[in-house]
Amino acid sequence: MDAPRAIVIGCSAGGLSALEQLFAQLLPSLPQPIVVCCHTGSSTVDLMCELLARHSTLPVVEATERSTPLGGTIHVAPSGYHLLVEATGRFALSVDERVSFARPSIDVLFDSAAEAYGDALIGVVLTGANRDGAEGLACIRHHGGLAVVQDPGDAEAPTMPQAALELAGADHCLPLAAIGPLLNRLCLP
Repeated sequence: MDAPRAIVIGCSAGGLSALEQLFAQLLPSLPQPIVVCCHTGSSTVDLMCELLARHSTLPVVEATERSTPLGGTIHVAPSGYHLLVEATGRFALSVDERVSFARPSIDVLFDSAAEAYGDALIGVVLTGANRDGAEGLACIRHHGGLAVVQDPGDAEAPTMPQAALELAGADHCLPLAAIGPLLNRLCLP
């Protein structure tokens, strides 16, 4: 794997709490953009961004159409749209059909990011109650990227990390408390 150029994170049920814990552990000097897809069921992610920012060492913003992922920034997929990373490195939004009953879909984000970043991508699957993210994580690994999965026994909802492990496997399967320190080690020189 090349030095990571980006991190993508997917979660669902229990995700807000997991993200708050994870983002509190990240070092403020982390240079990579972090892109998050979390199934919220809410019509906007404004409140989610605000809540995450209270716990995060890094700025938290909503990802917007045609913007470029910024290093050292957490970008959250907007509600009601699939978030993709184009080959140019810019974000694109789509209202295509739901994938795994979700829009935004973790699989859609992970697949597009794997194409854009190749082996310089880290994919992280956290707690969740469906299978979204498993195929996307397999795609990341197929392109040479690194797969990190929360230990299902440690997850509030184990279905998503378990599905990811069964379909994609993982380079690292860890409790939530160990994922932040791992990302810091992998991403900082």
